[in-house]
Amino acid sequence: MSEDKAQEQNSIPTSKVQRSAKFVKTGLKVGGNYIKHYSKKLFNPDLDRTELNEDNATDIYESLSELKGSALKVAQMLSMDKNILPKAYVDKFSQSQYNAPPLSGPLIVQTFKKYFGKSPEQIYDQFNLKSTNAASIGQVHQAMLNGQKLAVKIQYPGVGDSISSDLKLVKPFAFRLLGMSEKELDVYMREVEERLLEETDYELEVRRSIEFSNACSLLNNVVFPTYYPELSSKRIITMSWLEGQHLREFLQTNPSQELRNQIGQALWDFYNFQQHELRAVHADPHPGNFMITPDGKLGIIDFGCIKEMPEDFYYPFFSLTSTNLLDDKDETIKAFRKLEMILPNDTPQQIEFYYNMYRQMISLFAKPYMSNTFNFSQTAFFDELYGFGEMIARMPEFKQARGVKHFIYVNRTNFGLYNILHELQAEVRTDTYKPHLINVAE
Repeated sequence: MSEDKAQEQNSIPTSKVQRSAKFVKTGLKVGGNYIKHYSKKLFNPDLDRTELNEDNATDIYESLSELKGSALKVAQMLSMDKNILPKAYVDKFSQSQYNAPPLSGPLIVQTFKKYFGKSPEQIYDQFNLKSTNAASIGQVHQAMLNGQKLAVKIQYPGVGDSISSDLKLVKPFAFRLLGMSEKELDVYMREVEERLLEETDYELEVRRSIEFSNACSLLNNVVFPTYYPELSSKRIITMSWLEGQHLREFLQTNPSQELRNQIGQALWDFYNFQQHELRAVHADPHPGNFMITPDGKLGIIDFGCIKEMPEDFYYPFFSLTSTNLLDDKDETIKAFRKLEMILPNDTPQQIEFYYNMYRQMISLFAKPYMSNTFNFSQTAFFDELYGFGEMIARMPEFKQARGVKHFIYVNRTNFGLYNILHELQAEVRTDTYKPHLINVAE
């Protein structure tokens, strides 16, 4: 009992001063790690950065875990961009997909009183003050009402109000870790801020969850909780409880290939139906947002992050990945210009360089779309994909911001989907929901 108490968090730094003090302290620790690293390097010139990266990742992650919210969310996002960060950061930050220290009981009751004027016990027949899981923006509690088991998601205090200031504080860390140019980092952070502001608006999430779960209800082997708007507010969501296992637990049960393929197919259909039929997509494909139910279906439990795809992005992007457009150099360059991958002031040499690099990258990324079925267990495909990503991440030509902002979440979504399918080792039919394209020779 006392051990649990020690791991509970009784307060969250909510003011700008408290939160920036936490970052300054972490910055000093990271600075100390660099000094330690370079001192050791004097005596051992061959020393690589593994230990330095591990120390920094631990210190930054601990600090972000306490601050929760957007700071931790950025860490979670970066852990999915496997070709951007050193391995130590990916390993550490991906913990935020599953765990963060939970909030204490009094803070939970306080949140309910603020939004409903009542304590949880006055609203539900039963309410468990101990959370079942805690993530970056909120934590989930079990409750009962009229004999029905419910999941109640409560947002951490101060998270929604501190997004902009937090992202400014995260910026120097992101700058150091990502090596992006100032302009590129600004575009990245602005897009992240926009999505996070939506993600902390739980009333918006309930509306979207109902809308998306209704639209996707025709899909095979995909299930959703029922949402209760009358028991939800700006910082609290009540939904029915979905029984099941997270992906990691599911894979530990050594499921059959048939079941892996069934879950993989459900996941593929869920994403491609949204991209091509709804033009908006659940843009947070980390494993913590899915459950595998006892009857082998895919449960979707979080619609906080939705990315809408405007037509001027959708058509050029999917005509590149899903048709033979790449065989036509002039048309491909035209699409690259629309997507700002080739810029107006590029010299003929730069146009040729970026045309070749992006063509290679898209040909690789589009492989699953180019045949009717695809086996995601192939490590060669992923080695090639990430190897290429790592290679271009080191090239000075890619330090400059390229590509419209929509790439940030659309790439994250599709790479996240590929990664989960790879973990599942699934083989899926990729011709179930195809892009709708205009003015493109099929």
